[in-house]
Amino acid sequence: MAEEKKGLTRRSLGKALAAAGTAAASAGTVLGQAPAPAPASQAPAPPAIGPRVAGVAINDQLVFGGIGLRSRGMHDLRQLLSDPRVKFAAIADIRDSAREMVKSTVDNYYKNNDCVMYSDPAQLLARKDIDCLLIATSDRWHGPMAMWAAQSGKDMYIEKPAAMSITESYALADNVRRYGVVYQSGCQRKNQFAFEFAVGLARSGKLGRLLEVHADTAIGLGAVDAGGHGWWPADAPEPNPLVFDWDKWLGPCLWRPYNSNYPDRGRGEFWDFHAGLLEWASHTVAMAQWAADMEYTEPVEYVPEGGTFRGDGLIDRYTIYCKYANGVRLILRNHSWMGLGSCSNRFVGTEGWVETGDSGRIEVSSNLQPLLPTAKGTRYDPTLEHMREFLESVRARVQPRANADVTAHTHVAAHAAWICAQLNRKLTWDPARRMFLNDEEANRMRSRAYREPWRMEALASSM
Repeated sequence: MAEEKKGLTRRSLGKALAAAGTAAASAGTVLGQAPAPAPASQAPAPPAIGPRVAGVAINDQLVFGGIGLRSRGMHDLRQLLSDPRVKFAAIADIRDSAREMVKSTVDNYYKNNDCVMYSDPAQLLARKDIDCLLIATSDRWHGPMAMWAAQSGKDMYIEKPAAMSITESYALADNVRRYGVVYQSGCQRKNQFAFEFAVGLARSGKLGRLLEVHADTAIGLGAVDAGGHGWWPADAPEPNPLVFDWDKWLGPCLWRPYNSNYPDRGRGEFWDFHAGLLEWASHTVAMAQWAADMEYTEPVEYVPEGGTFRGDGLIDRYTIYCKYANGVRLILRNHSWMGLGSCSNRFVGTEGWVETGDSGRIEVSSNLQPLLPTAKGTRYDPTLEHMREFLESVRARVQPRANADVTAHTHVAAHAAWICAQLNRKLTWDPARRMFLNDEEANRMRSRAYREPWRMEALASSM
């Protein structure tokens, strides 16, 4: 993919889309030389962000802190450390083992002993010298932690899914907008060439009039019945909070007795820890809405087909047919893909189609074959490129591609589809009023219960 990436103009949404949409047919040329303008967005993009009151000079390093970095978070950290514009200074985590792992990694990289550890994220958020945060907590903490970070004036790169409900999705975007911080969710495929190319074909008109955007949502979508809301019995006394703060680990979830299995196995077993469709849809619905130029709204109609619910989630083949106000369809499905890798997308228009996935391979209808890049696509990790966009956005004080508003609308669409699937009936959604029409039960499912004091502290600015 190296040849392809070099030919793509980065950091400008319009340029990237237009370039991808006018991929050259001539041998040896990856992208076109005379891009056409991209269509206007359905709604204004978030405005540029004002300068920091106490910001860093353009040539200074951005000082980072981390919250909740393990598995995926450690991968993000290693990518971040490789950028010379970054100085990683502190880690906050409710587990001492995770704190020590991050400190060891950072100190070994810098050849010093300077990385500061905190057991409470509030201690890190209070530091005025921290410019940005890398957040990779468990899913249920992403929304509240991002809102706390915004209220603390910190720019953030945060892993997905960004929010656990429709209401929390809107609250997230409202907080980021109100406090004027830069937000990038971990939707790294927005900086992966194959997906950029496919989106560009759709937005540039090369597919003709766009009819459908398809999103792969996989099959393991979380428990939905009473079994998913239970808990395991206590198997040991709660740990010392300095070793593992159980109360803060649960956070906004309902309280339950400590069981040592929860931290590593609970996420996939219980609905309180799981965001349903958003395990995959955080990526694929985001790309579909980008391709359809619907990043600042959601579909207005949702119709489920197939699927069976039981205690461990939605199983079997299923499809959720969604429709935007302009008639374009968003189709969420876990079947009938071309084998191009996980997180696949397919975009269909009156003049052709394109499909791609994590393999990096791109398939198109026969009439569009001359537009394919000459270099063969391969799988690669776009996380570093995604982080670079975030860092450049922080310096320019503009929002990046996976900003909070775009992320919120992606999540609202996915949550609405998930509610539709759980109720197994057609739903009509009003984006302006942020509610389902004529369905009280569906509207009650827009939010989740929060254990005090987490709701008041995290969501006060908009709820």
